[in-house]
Amino acid sequence: MNRVLENEFYYLDNFQAVLDWIAQRYPDLLTDEEQAFIAAFPALPQPARALFVRMVMRKGELFRASKLRYAEIGCPVAAAQHLLPTGWVSSDPELTLDELFDLLSKPELVLAFGDQLQHKNARKAEQLEALRASCGDSRAFSSWFANCDDLALRIHVKPLCDRLRLIFFGNLRQDWTEFVLSDLGLFRYEQVEFSPASRGFRERSDIEHYLVLHACRARFADGLEPLEDIVRDVPQHAFHNDWLESRREKLLFQIGQQHEKGKDWTAAHAVYTRCRFPGARSRAIRVLEKAERFDEAWDLLLTAREAPENDAERQHLLRIGPRLARRLGHPKTIARRPDPVRLDVCLPMPSGDWWVEGVVREHLAGEDAPVFYVENMLANALFGLLCWRAIFAAIPGAFFHPFHRGPADLYSPDFHQRRANEFADCLAQLDDGRYRATILGHFAEKAGISSPFVSWEYLDAGLLELALDCIPAAHLKKWCERILADVKENRTGFPDLIQFWPHEKRYNMIEVKGPGDRLQDNQLRWIEYCATHGMPVSVCYLQWEQAA
Repeated sequence: MNRVLENEFYYLDNFQAVLDWIAQRYPDLLTDEEQAFIAAFPALPQPARALFVRMVMRKGELFRASKLRYAEIGCPVAAAQHLLPTGWVSSDPELTLDELFDLLSKPELVLAFGDQLQHKNARKAEQLEALRASCGDSRAFSSWFANCDDLALRIHVKPLCDRLRLIFFGNLRQDWTEFVLSDLGLFRYEQVEFSPASRGFRERSDIEHYLVLHACRARFADGLEPLEDIVRDVPQHAFHNDWLESRREKLLFQIGQQHEKGKDWTAAHAVYTRCRFPGARSRAIRVLEKAERFDEAWDLLLTAREAPENDAERQHLLRIGPRLARRLGHPKTIARRPDPVRLDVCLPMPSGDWWVEGVVREHLAGEDAPVFYVENMLANALFGLLCWRAIFAAIPGAFFHPFHRGPADLYSPDFHQRRANEFADCLAQLDDGRYRATILGHFAEKAGISSPFVSWEYLDAGLLELALDCIPAAHLKKWCERILADVKENRTGFPDLIQFWPHEKRYNMIEVKGPGDRLQDNQLRWIEYCATHGMPVSVCYLQWEQAA
């Protein structure tokens, strides 16, 4: 039987495991309040601790005892009595009218307010508005609902528990369900050795900065206040923590994009100029052009040309450069790019359920030349399986809890550099022939373990064997090198289909475009790269036959 089903207090054990992990690895970063909580929690009776964790894991901070009945805990009122002296939980708390309405059902509201509710069949929202004028004060739950035999409880330390969860996971996106999903076998994670230096946060200020950024991101997502108010609260200085700094830069970039959508070119440019997130410089050139500040845009473009940050920026400069040059009367330059092989297909419109790539796949496939829809999956899987050891290398700061799908610095500019020796060994296997055994070995050994590159549900041994039979090692090496050059940008954009000729040991990649569709930028970059390095790639343009 699964451990979760055997141990009815599994959630309590998981919570305690987090406290123990934090106490062992982050003692120097904890506040007095956090240290006191971690020390006091284990001393409480088991039912009280279990009830507390149940409240932590549920939404909100207000609960009714009748809604907290769990077989393993027993009476929630009795369990809560041991929590009250800690101050973490209070009984019969003062509630606003809005909070009361969240706790009570419509029939209970009729009992609580009686004749004060003139329209007893009205919606709760309408009843709430009708009572605001006469019931604007806060009162104890028992005062609001005198004849109720239920008990209200308020948990006061959810922010503290959220901070502890943040310290453990390094983010507020993951929560306590990670343990359960792992215990149930729904998610499996690579086991990485943790060194004392493997910590997501190195200073207390890292935690505080994360919380400030998280609050700003939440306000930005709500979209209820002026962007300049949010920008003002985003810390001006760069953080010493690289992955935290990346979060700050990304938020600024997103705010700049929002200014662009509103056509506030000046505000967008001001945000982009204080942002080093990939793409910010390109966007700054673009908004300068939109604002008709052409000289400034040209100067920034020339600076960017000297050292483009990645292929995406280089592509953008090639596109915007001629336009700016024309505006300023500069000599015209033409960038020559290798043209991919073009394949034109005209087919009858299918009936029933269909999709463009599937139609082309079925049309091109032959008994001795199967075609597969792989898009980004296959190339990423080959890279991820070959370089598994390097990706999951125990680099300080890359892994700091047991539930990482991939390294925390996956999209950092120095991701490859920090693991240069490990990746060099992986790619060397493509030169001496070891790569096939490594890829197939990891496919068998690591099956189902979460990876940022391997989508197990779409990968099977037959496809993998075909790919290894038909794709030359030199081509795989070029794929891996480009992915490593910019993981975030270059893991996408691969052609939709791949066709194999097993008897001839060759392959062809095919990007499919239906009527009116055009190549996206990341697709153009991969197609150009493959064509430049002699890798077979074609673009299939599908048209529908006209009905007679």
